[in-house]
Parts: sequence; C-alpha cells; structure tokens
Amino acid sequence: MNDKEARMALMSILEPGTALWAEEIDKYGAIGVYEKFSNRTYDPIKYGALYEKLEKINLEKLEEEIAQAGAELLIPGHESWPSEVDELAAPPIGLLVKGNLSALTFDSLAIVGTRNPTPYGVRIAGDFAAGFADRGWSITSGGAYGIDTAAHKGALVAEGPTIAVIASGIDVEYPLGNSRLFAEILENGAIVSESLPGVPALPHRFLTRNRLIAAMSRSTLVVEAAFRSGSLRTARDAAELMRPVMAIPGPINSPSSDGCHRLIGERCAEIVTSVTDALELISSL
Repeated sequence: MNDKEARMALMSILEPGTALWAEEIDKYGAIGVYEKFSNRTYDPIKYGALYEKLEKINLEKLEEEIAQAGAELLIPGHESWPSEVDELAAPPIGLLVKGNLSALTFDSLAIVGTRNPTPYGVRIAGDFAAGFADRGWSITSGGAYGIDTAAHKGALVAEGPTIAVIASGIDVEYPLGNSRLFAEILENGAIVSESLPGVPALPHRFLTRNRLIAAMSRSTLVVEAAFRSGSLRTARDAAELMRPVMAIPGPINSPSSDGCHRLIGERCAEIVTSVTDALELISSL
C-alpha cells in the first residue's frame, strides 16, 4: 500500500479535522496509521466502529467513485497541494478537487458571511470579489447561499478563478439550488472537499471545513454576519494562523452586521471600506 492509498482509506473511516488522528498521522505517517488500524493496535472497544468501516473498504471502488465524480485526490507533496493547509492543527488527510487545479496556486482572499444577507451585503461581497479578481487573486468561499454565492459570482463576473470549499462529498451538490453556480465555478475555478464521494453535508462538517477556507487564503473578509455565526469561526481560524482578518462595517442597528461589529470591537478584525484598503492592509502585514 502506498501513501495515497493509505490516505484514501483513512479518509473513508475518519472524520476530517480530528486532532487525535492528525497527530497520529504526523507521528507515524498515513501508512503507519493504516497499519496500526489493520493490526488493531487502537482500543477495539473505543474504535470498534472504525474497524468495521475499515473491513468494508474497497480501494478500487473508491478510486472509481472519485473518477466518476470528475475529481482528483490530492495529497501532501502533489504539485497542486495547497501547502498553507499544513499550518493547521489538524491538516486534511487529503483533498478531493474538481476543476482547475491551478486555481489553488493563486493568492486567495476568503470572503464569508451570512446566508441571509441584505442587498448591501450582496453588493459589497460581489464588489470586493470582483476587485480582487481583477487584480489576479482567486476568491475562496463555501458555496452556500448568501454572501458565499455573492462572492463566487463577483469573481465570475470579473472572469477570475473562484474556489468553493464544500462540507459534503465532492459529488454532492449542496445546496442543490446552487448547482448552476457550481458548474460555472468549474469553468475556471475549483470545488474542494476533504470528504469522499457520497458523504452528506452535516452541520458539524460546515464548521470543520471553515478552517480550510481560512487556511487556503492569505486573508479573510467577513461581510455581514450575525452575532453567532459560522463565519466568525472562519475569522478566528484565520487569526489563529496569523492571517489578516478584515470586516465590513454595517448600520449599527443591523443584526446582519452584529458579527462584523463584534470582530472589530474585540480587535479580531480590521475595518476595511474599499478594495484598495484591503490590499494595503494585507501587503503591510
């Protein structure tokens, strides 16, 4: 078994972003961890469900499913592997990518925010995405409704690459209403997932994938977010990686901007009001 096969097997039984398994893989390598599972070195009671999954793995079938999805499995060392994700406390075991692999090599800005934006938020997200795309950057977001969609569309309007990091399997279009958007993204950009085909989009997986959005980007911009929002998790993930975090201010009485104001008030994000401001901030840090 080679490293790629071992990583594919581990991806089929382990939940992404788990610190324990990240530490094990860092210490023993993917092949070493796979062998420890094969030899039932880990607690058979505590990890019995994982052993059952391992026994059902068919690597040839997994490879066929990945190929049928039109995706490629990237592992550390691949020329298109986004090495920035290696800075995470729990790096991905592997990444499934559809579309233009070279999109992963661009300087990237993450734009995130609420799924229920105001027209103001939609316009600002699109304008910033287009402005950065015009300057040769890619735009990374989560493919969700709202600010994510506006950011992807802004990059597409500017004919720049955009990357959607999704929380489901690479073959699962979620949300389904963005199927057309995903198709447009693939024309010049890419869709990325750390889950194998068929994996559903469960709530906890959105928070886990947010760390990838932050890690794959030089900076994160939050455009409208509620006081408690997954977008704030992305911002904090970026801050932990010492990446610049920016936020767009909104009306002081707008619930849609509470999260942005919270980040600014806690000194977790810098206020930006134009693409020029944002670029100057990023280049100064």
